Amino acid sequence: MDELPSFDLSGRTALVTAAGRGLGRATALALAAAGADIALGLRDVTTGGELVERVESLGRRVLPLQMDVTDLTQVRSAVDAAVEHFGSIDILVNNAGIAPGNPAEDVTEEDFDRTLLVNLKGTYFTSQYVGRHMLERGYGRIVMIGSQAGEIALPEESVYCMTKAGIAHLTRCLAVEWGSRGITVNNVAPTFVETDGTRPVLDDPAFRADVVERIAALHRIGRPVEVAGAVVFLVSPAASLITGHTLLIDGGWTAR
Repeated sequence: MDELPSFDLSGRTALVTAAGRGLGRATALALAAAGADIALGLRDVTTGGELVERVESLGRRVLPLQMDVTDLTQVRSAVDAAVEHFGSIDILVNNAGIAPGNPAEDVTEEDFDRTLLVNLKGTYFTSQYVGRHMLERGYGRIVMIGSQAGEIALPEESVYCMTKAGIAHLTRCLAVEWGSRGITVNNVAPTFVETDGTRPVLDDPAFRADVVERIAALHRIGRPVEVAGAVVFLVSPAASLITGHTLLIDGGWTAR
């Protein structure tokens, strides 16, 4: 009988950072729906009650964790707690990120340092801590939540764009270094998606109209579930030969 692709994540455990809302929340639920148990990395662990109930309603085990990625002590403790509770972390989704906008001439040192702290340092060391456990077991799936901003220039987002370009290259570096030991590392790069984080800019009618026009093929704003589905694919057995790749989820923005 011919082998068919599998998208089943039963028996796997996934850790999602910044899981409380937006892309993180959608990804956690999508992974749970595909069969994975879920460790929720939360900047404030007291806010995760409703999401815990949703994951449990899908028949999965769930563990909320205090995990502000700017605090490496919290990151290390959360990773260790997840491994102790579930026995392993098979999947890591690095979702935590911020995007303070400013014209390049007005960027402050505080904004610069904070953006790099979350987007690059937090992502790097979360990958390292989880990666060590994966390397011991000889298996792992890591997905970065990047951005189309790593491929194109967005006005007044120079620092954010720089960090997301860094994430794309970190993806390639980790994929090459860890691939022979059973770990794949990929990056999804969404366009503008309707979340609490993007709402302030998308509520501006002129800005929204410009974004819709630039999303050249589909001419609409994305939804979190459309990013989450790509994550599920990349961590599933069906994507076992894909690593070091950035998957643009941009509705055709970069096709122009």
